[in-house]
Amino acid sequence: MSAGPRSRFLKVKCVDCENEMIVFGSASTVVRCSVCGRTLVEPTGGKADIKTTIVEVLE
Repeated sequence: MSAGPRSRFLKVKCVDCENEMIVFGSASTVVRCSVCGRTLVEPTGGKADIKTTIVEVLE
């Protein structure tokens, strides 16, 4: 019996420019907004630290 993946892709919205992006919940690099450059996700060694609003968890 498999437990399935422990991380998911997330749709997040930048709090500065409201651009929506899809990011990995366990990102291993810093993810910045492609429009304004604000840091959206920072790696922590496990689950990433989401610095913005999560709009949707994708399956």
